Amino acid sequence: MISFNSPLGPTIETARLYLRPPVPEDFPGFCEFHRDPITMKHLGGVVADSVTWRIMRTGAGAWALDGFFMFSVLCKQTHEWIGRVGPLYPHHWPDREVGWGLISRFMGKGYALEAAIASMDYAFEQLHWDKVVHSISPENFESQRLAQRLGSVKLGPGALPDPHASVPIELWGQTRQQWRESNRLASVAYLK
Repeated sequence: MISFNSPLGPTIETARLYLRPPVPEDFPGFCEFHRDPITMKHLGGVVADSVTWRIMRTGAGAWALDGFFMFSVLCKQTHEWIGRVGPLYPHHWPDREVGWGLISRFMGKGYALEAAIASMDYAFEQLHWDKVVHSISPENFESQRLAQRLGSVKLGPGALPDPHASVPIELWGQTRQQWRESNRLASVAYLK
């Protein structure tokens, strides 16, 4: 059984999804995500479960220390863990970001868009960020289309910190004012 509550932060409910910080029961989903070659194509490649364990706990640590990070995304209908989407701002990152990634079997159903809209709302309205970017590989056309659907525009090339400094990325993004003017605000409920 998947827990819908996390001691680390809020749970957001959208039409088809729950978004909340990670809990230990999410680990099998995180492993499926990081073993999936389609999912990981633009995210550095598949990794071992031992690395995934550290990645998941790094996210939980960011929630504990910073009060935000990517949400675990759960399908309301099946209660399955389907991916992670949300705000992040690692040390030396180009800017405050809302990023996304789903297990490939859940792609193409509109879940990433739904979760990203709720996450953009959260970043702008709850975290009070003035700007959000998305760091996207130049070959990741699916993520570029999602950024465009969110109303983000290409800002130009960007650079990630080591150990990813040699990986080419393009920054996409928008301001809080642009988000509000686009009228994309999600219909969400904060459950905690």
